[in-house]
Amino acid sequence: MLMKTKTKAKQPQERPFNPVVVSDFDGTISQIDVTDQILTQLAHPSWREVEQEWALGTIGSRECLERQIALVQASADELNAVIDTIELDPGFAALCQFAQQKHVPFYIASDGFDYVIHRVLKGAGLARRFRKNVYASALRVEGRRLLPSFPQKPCEHGCATCKVALLNRLREDHQPIIFVGDGMSDRYAFEAADVVFAKRQLLAYCREKGIVCHAFETLRDVQGHLEKLLAPAPARRVRQAIPAVS
Repeated sequence: MLMKTKTKAKQPQERPFNPVVVSDFDGTISQIDVTDQILTQLAHPSWREVEQEWALGTIGSRECLERQIALVQASADELNAVIDTIELDPGFAALCQFAQQKHVPFYIASDGFDYVIHRVLKGAGLARRFRKNVYASALRVEGRRLLPSFPQKPCEHGCATCKVALLNRLREDHQPIIFVGDGMSDRYAFEAADVVFAKRQLLAYCREKGIVCHAFETLRDVQGHLEKLLAPAPARRVRQAIPAVS
């Protein structure tokens, strides 16, 4: 007589622990907002009126940047002189080195411009590491005009760069998604992230909304948390790996 054998139901397999770090640039990697610095020094003062429209939510950051950059009249030399004054977070280089040692991909996602980011990184000797990992709007200089363009598809929030789209794409191969940011342009990204590090406006927003995040002052703090998160541990639980604040 043939005996029927019971087959065990397949259990859903947990995805391998394969983290990725995505960081905002202006005010997070750089110590100040580079775009605001360019506008302050080189644009007609009416750029602040456009900024107010964005802050009130009547326009998205893509329209905001396009209108603000149109108010700038400067040569490449004048623009570069402003960019070259920008200093990076004191913990950025060490964080890059740590991520590289741990084989953790590191992306920059910014509502700012690739021209600016690559020049700042080049000045710090870090441009090669991010040659293909900068996700931002484009900028070129023609005479005394700055001409922006937006390679990414428009999103529902009207962002210059849809950080959510990048995080969702990275999720196909990575878990957890670790996002680091400081400003209001980052508030949509944490919805697609597993672990969020926040300071300044983003931290205040998270606390106001009761959203769990990890507060930091410099990227050295982020590295310290990541060292705990990436330490070998059985039955790792991403959201409980490090203490959170709300």
